[in-house]
Amino acid sequence: MKDICLKFSLKMYIILTIEFQQMMSVLSGNAGEYCKLYTKPERNPMRKLALTDEILLNIEKPARYTGGEVNSVTKDPAHVDIRFAMCFPDVYEIGMSHLGIQILYDMFNRREDVWCERVYSPWTDLDRIMRDEQIPLFALESQDPIKEFDFLGITIQYEMCYTNILQVIDLSGIPLNACDRSESDPIVIGGGPCTYNPEPLADFFDMFYIGEGETVYDQLLDAYKENKKHGGSRKDYLQKAAEIEGIYVPQFYRTEYKEDGTIASFTPTDPHAKQTIQKQMIADLTDTYYPMTPVVPFIKVTQDRVVLEIQRGCIRGCRFCQAGMLYRPTRERDVETLKQYACAMLKNTGHEEISLSSLSSSDYSQLKELVTFLIEEFKDEGINICLPSLRIDAFSLDVMGKVQDIRKSSLTFAPEAGSQRMRDVINKGLTEEIILDGAGQAFEGGWNKVKLYFMLGLPTETKEDMKAIPRLADKIARRYYEIPKDKRSGKCQITTSTSFFIPKPFTPFQWAKMYDTEEYIARAAVVKHEFQEQLNRKSLKYHWHEADVTVLEGVFARGDRRLSKVILEAYRLGCLYDSWTETFDNEKWMQAFENTGVDIGFYNLRERDQGEIFPWDFIDIGVTKDFLYQEWERAMKGEVTPNCRVKCSGCGVMKYKGGVCIESKN
Repeated sequence: MKDICLKFSLKMYIILTIEFQQMMSVLSGNAGEYCKLYTKPERNPMRKLALTDEILLNIEKPARYTGGEVNSVTKDPAHVDIRFAMCFPDVYEIGMSHLGIQILYDMFNRREDVWCERVYSPWTDLDRIMRDEQIPLFALESQDPIKEFDFLGITIQYEMCYTNILQVIDLSGIPLNACDRSESDPIVIGGGPCTYNPEPLADFFDMFYIGEGETVYDQLLDAYKENKKHGGSRKDYLQKAAEIEGIYVPQFYRTEYKEDGTIASFTPTDPHAKQTIQKQMIADLTDTYYPMTPVVPFIKVTQDRVVLEIQRGCIRGCRFCQAGMLYRPTRERDVETLKQYACAMLKNTGHEEISLSSLSSSDYSQLKELVTFLIEEFKDEGINICLPSLRIDAFSLDVMGKVQDIRKSSLTFAPEAGSQRMRDVINKGLTEEIILDGAGQAFEGGWNKVKLYFMLGLPTETKEDMKAIPRLADKIARRYYEIPKDKRSGKCQITTSTSFFIPKPFTPFQWAKMYDTEEYIARAAVVKHEFQEQLNRKSLKYHWHEADVTVLEGVFARGDRRLSKVILEAYRLGCLYDSWTETFDNEKWMQAFENTGVDIGFYNLRERDQGEIFPWDFIDIGVTKDFLYQEWERAMKGEVTPNCRVKCSGCGVMKYKGGVCIESKN
């Protein structure tokens, strides 16, 4: 009897949660929107779920898999030409927080002939059940198997999700290797930042989309419809896709290697394949797609808030930062449009927090106007405003003081390096004076908690540079205690975290070497010991990133096609959710390298020569390789390069004729 009650309760929970979310629209005075949602015949909470009640009762967070959330899109499969499964290869809570998928989900579903649905990696408990009971992976909206779709699109955000990608393909019943797929299998396409070096995953994908998704996806989908209409084969479509700018079809290319293991040549093997793949970029961010009605999850997710992307790109030119190079030139969204977006998204979701998303929000030229508007517009509605990626200056601190509860919040500084010499090497553009002055203003404004982020293992780093990290943290603490005691908010807390530097493609540091696990641990030990020597050590806390994960991430960041067999072997050995501490198994990864005969040292422990061909050299992101090498040489000399608004450095992206590159001409 107890089991029957539990089953009934779970089903009623799912149904009533949907109904509750819809009824909230009525209670907030939005009855028209409620009726619009409620009368849609496809929004039927009684639809058949892919998982039985017994399974849902025995897994963690069943709402990860039931779908039916407010603002999710359902269509009649008989009335669409293309079904697209959009995948984030991690758990629901993380995937639901990703803005890129929200944009594409909205963009695709605006087309009447396309139905885009969502799918995420099943957590380990459901993974075991699906394998044991041979349940195919399914989409949230329809609960239909992914195998029945035309496309499986996977966003690739992080190197340590690679085995999760194989999990998604495998559980879908799709052959892992692209060369083994039949006419009935979905086209597997990858996108996201890791596709700027797609080679370690080349064997598993039919194609990669290089660049921003708002540009040629319509062309790609139209080509699929046309090929299907005329009875074309899978290969016919891949050839058509290869002719579209920004689309890379790995099976149409061949890599040859020298005796020393470096690349001798990378050439197309099909006449439809291009020699160079051009990054796709949307020049006008204002006049493009943006999701006004993002999906609202039933459970708490990583970023349970409205996300407002205010700009793309960064003017700063930090030499370690891949995103700062990939998304050049910096482009802003019109402030009036952003105001409209903010109002519409908060109304359509019921969220109580809005985050302004950018690589460097302080550099958005209309930030003051936008934040002032948000404060005034929502001052009586309890809306929190989140301002990440701010430089700590007087304006930023003033704004944060208005939108944050100072007693509960902490400020984040990212000096990245402890010594001025190292900050010049990485072109951070911060002096110790600026850092201490910013900290002082924050302390005087009422804050007493600061988070500091640094990197260890940067090119040219010495022991003195390492020791400079805790010394800088201590100087910040000293600045706090310079404030008269009656004006301080108790003791200060300075939390310092170090990650280990990983050279990324398309950065000036792509030529740099890395270190082995033991060396990284030794460097962290130097920093930890120095923290214990500081005057204010009781106010200082220190954390560091896992060295084992760093080594693997470094291998896959700059790896080539030979790593596909390592990833496949690791997956077969049971590696999954490698970015999660509780599931990461370094011994299995080391076994995979040993079993496949691939040498980690070849990828990590050597500095590259200027003329070496990189696995990603066939991709053109606008920033030239000559410019990147020039910046590498300037780094070795400790020379600083001005930011894009101070002076153009001739990086190459002027050819796009957009954003910051043409500001001075307007």
